[in-house]
Amino acid sequence: MTQTQKILVTGATGTVGRQVVAELLARGHAVRALTRDPARSDFSAGVEVVRGDLTEPDSLVPALEGVTGLHLITFGGAYFAPLETGPRILELARAAGVRRATVLHGGGPTPLEDAVRAADGVDWTVLMPVEFMANALEWADGVVASDEVREPFVSRLSAMVHEGDIGAVAAVALTEEGHGSQEYVITGPELLTVTDKVAAVAAARGREIALVELTQEQAVAQWRAAGHPEDVIGFLLEAYGNTPEVGRTVVDTVEKVTGRPARTFGQWAAEHARAFTARSAGAVS
Repeated sequence: MTQTQKILVTGATGTVGRQVVAELLARGHAVRALTRDPARSDFSAGVEVVRGDLTEPDSLVPALEGVTGLHLITFGGAYFAPLETGPRILELARAAGVRRATVLHGGGPTPLEDAVRAADGVDWTVLMPVEFMANALEWADGVVASDEVREPFVSRLSAMVHEGDIGAVAAVALTEEGHGSQEYVITGPELLTVTDKVAAVAAARGREIALVELTQEQAVAQWRAAGHPEDVIGFLLEAYGNTPEVGRTVVDTVEKVTGRPARTFGQWAAEHARAFTARSAGAVS
């Protein structure tokens, strides 16, 4: 039987952080969720919500008390700037007796991830997920309003991963031996095109969805209209138009670490079908 441990999860209100919290709870561990504004959190009663800010490391001292594991993100503050406070955070974590730390990779080298890798006395694991299945929620408004998805590069391949599987890998690394000094690329179990993903969402909600392929110019105009800054648009063009090999290669990390297969996009779509049906279902005569 697994011994109960207390884990501090930073970025706990984010897409991945919520899944880390949920998986730890499911495994019977005590969870502290760190947030800058506890009054706005909506965790279940089993989660201890604490105030803290990664940009102000000393604010973490009370939250770290009695903690054995620490999940970290690499960005913080109101504008999600790369955190420069890693060395102090790790110093405080070691002093508090933290034995294991996971860090969610930020897409490239970051000061906080560098600090985690350099930390003495803490078994670290870097989580390197590819595209999140949750990114498909960006289609929900268009699907609900007009039963269509408008995307460029519809033949691009993605090994996209269920965010719950990222949380599961993190939970194991934070509570079990054998994951120190590891970099885990985390993917789903299959390669999918945009066409495949749209078909899976349509099947899950029980209503057809039209896929409209945009030119690069049309996509840029759509992203600008949505308010995306130019650096984000440039990233999207590169990631979608020239997906790196790591993003389109399936690996079995989820099964090796957790002992069960990675979840499919079809499973994800079934779990989130309501997000794509609200007004469409009401419009059926």
